[in-house]
Amino acid sequence: MKRVFVSYYLLVFVFSLLSCVVSAQMPLPQSPKREFRGAWIQAVNGQWQGIGRDAMQAELTRELNILQADGINAILFQVRVEGDALYASNLEPWSRYLTGQQGTPPSPYWDPLEWMVDECHARGMELHAWINPYRAKTKGTQVMATTHYAIRHPERCFHYGDLMLFDPGLPENRHFICQVAQDIVTRYDIDGFHIDDYFYPYPVAGEFIPDDASYAAYGQGLCLEDWRRNNVNLFIRELHDVIHTTKPWVKFGVSPFGIYRNQSSWPGGSKTSGTQNYDDLYADVLLWVREGWVDYNVPQIYWEIGNRAADYDELIRWWSRNCTGRPLIIGQDVDRTVAKPDLQNPAQHQMTAKMALQRRLPGISGSCQWYARAVADDTGGYGTALRTYYHARPALQPEMPWIDKKAPGKVRKVSAVHMDDGTLHLFWTEPKAKGEMDVARQYAVYVFPQGMKVDLNNMNQLVCITAETHIQLPYSDGKTKWTYVVTALDRLQNESKGVKKTVKL
Repeated sequence: MKRVFVSYYLLVFVFSLLSCVVSAQMPLPQSPKREFRGAWIQAVNGQWQGIGRDAMQAELTRELNILQADGINAILFQVRVEGDALYASNLEPWSRYLTGQQGTPPSPYWDPLEWMVDECHARGMELHAWINPYRAKTKGTQVMATTHYAIRHPERCFHYGDLMLFDPGLPENRHFICQVAQDIVTRYDIDGFHIDDYFYPYPVAGEFIPDDASYAAYGQGLCLEDWRRNNVNLFIRELHDVIHTTKPWVKFGVSPFGIYRNQSSWPGGSKTSGTQNYDDLYADVLLWVREGWVDYNVPQIYWEIGNRAADYDELIRWWSRNCTGRPLIIGQDVDRTVAKPDLQNPAQHQMTAKMALQRRLPGISGSCQWYARAVADDTGGYGTALRTYYHARPALQPEMPWIDKKAPGKVRKVSAVHMDDGTLHLFWTEPKAKGEMDVARQYAVYVFPQGMKVDLNNMNQLVCITAETHIQLPYSDGKTKWTYVVTALDRLQNESKGVKKTVKL
């Protein structure tokens, strides 16, 4: 994307929980109006295991504050690692990745998912609940709770490598996982539901997946490979339907492995030589996107530019050409990006080159950072670059018209009010709504200096996205005219028409 610079100073808002305060900043390049800017917060690495409520909340608060300042607008929070729960569940036991012992509730008691929903929404971020669908036990789990699904139904699981897995070939497993999803979607005000790349297990040399019995029972004449792919297809479609039947506005996303198929396996594949979604994990991602069974797709393109087996440049171009029927979001590996030198300028790392591809190629709707703490710790200056350059302007979420394309009504009664403390505030009233999908959840505020055409596609003029119905303005001497425009955003961030208010600052 061409970098467009402007010749005047712009105003940007600094977010706070109560208002947005304006400050001056040097000109910045035009950024996309809509862009998914996510980060994964994982539990599977054991970072929360047994540290207790206060320490976990303190670390999450630190990360969320930094991520908010870095322009991250969506958090993908892992709440189910191995048929367990980092939330209050009547279906599955508390996770050992939270309390240190599977089945043991947190003490003092709290619900991490509920807490994270509140904290993310307070910062203007979406919260997507992230589960691993098929994994029942990892190598490090020594004792399983008696309430665990695999203990109650061991005949529905199999062992492979160091893992115990829910057999994807059994309809009852598919239905149970969807029941878990429905429970989460029903009870929590999440914005999205997310699954990662573990479908059928990653291949282990010399081992065979022990699903002969389920294949004999349900194969229905399909070859083994097509049957396994169909099992995953049925699950994806059922999960999509359950989510949207329960709450139509909750987005369903998947983050598959970064290679769909190698060109050596299929002429339409990428020029790569790694593990394949379609052939090895039995995940037909292109079909899911084509059929509309997912609302967004985040392939994990974690390699560096120039990698011999899986070149980032090759893969991001392949996904851009082949898989844009739903928002395509690039899964970025922070550590690897900053550890590898740029091929054209070895004195710097690869973030600049990767972001240039992400912003320039067609059909790409943003990125998701693996992992959140690496961004919060500013590894290799990654967070600083997001904050000061790539995410220096706010962005709305990608549109999803297949879910909802009706914009909310316009805001009402926009007025500028001088407060008793001498500050000037812009107030407005939320629009009327007929149903949940029409309710204004946030507001976008644009500002234009005198003489500039009001253009809501000029993202250099978007200065604030807030859930509040007022902002503080940068009042000086009352001699300079500025035009403010306020729009309403619903749950899917459909945007209303703007309402103008000219004020003298």
